Amino acid sequence: MKAIFYASSTGNTEEVAEKINEKLSDFELIDIANDGVDKMNECKTIIIGVSTWGEGDLQDDWEDCLADVQAVDFRDKTVALFGLGDQDGYPDEFVNALGIMYEEISLKGAKIIGHTSTEGYDHDESKAEIDGSFIGLVIDEDNQSELTDERITNWCSSINSQV
Repeated sequence: MKAIFYASSTGNTEEVAEKINEKLSDFELIDIANDGVDKMNECKTIIIGVSTWGEGDLQDDWEDCLADVQAVDFRDKTVALFGLGDQDGYPDEFVNALGIMYEEISLKGAKIIGHTSTEGYDHDESKAEIDGSFIGLVIDEDNQSELTDERITNWCSSINSQV
């Protein structure tokens, strides 16, 4: 089973998840606010979509499900991550929720795919940046919405070649 797990407070993360789902084949779209994360246990390939809120925090639904995510055995799973954030309003915490989720999942042994370049972004710090790259797809709908579709298309091409 392959699935995209996401949560969305304003609809932006849901919209990005839907666009990713259109570009990939055979993925189930799961809103964790309604369905939780239990199906992660059944999946071999997982995409996780998170948005950053406040001063670098996980979106509320992900915060509520974090213990359930921590209970998943990711050792035989391939995981890709995407995150939304605001680089102008929060340059010191840009897409930190993506980094938080990465830390949780990588500790559980997941094979993480889908790293992207930091080129074209203007931020100061991010927990999602490791060794000069983002650990997943990064979307800034607040300041760079005109780049979203191209970024999704390029990322999905990379994901398709790895799953």
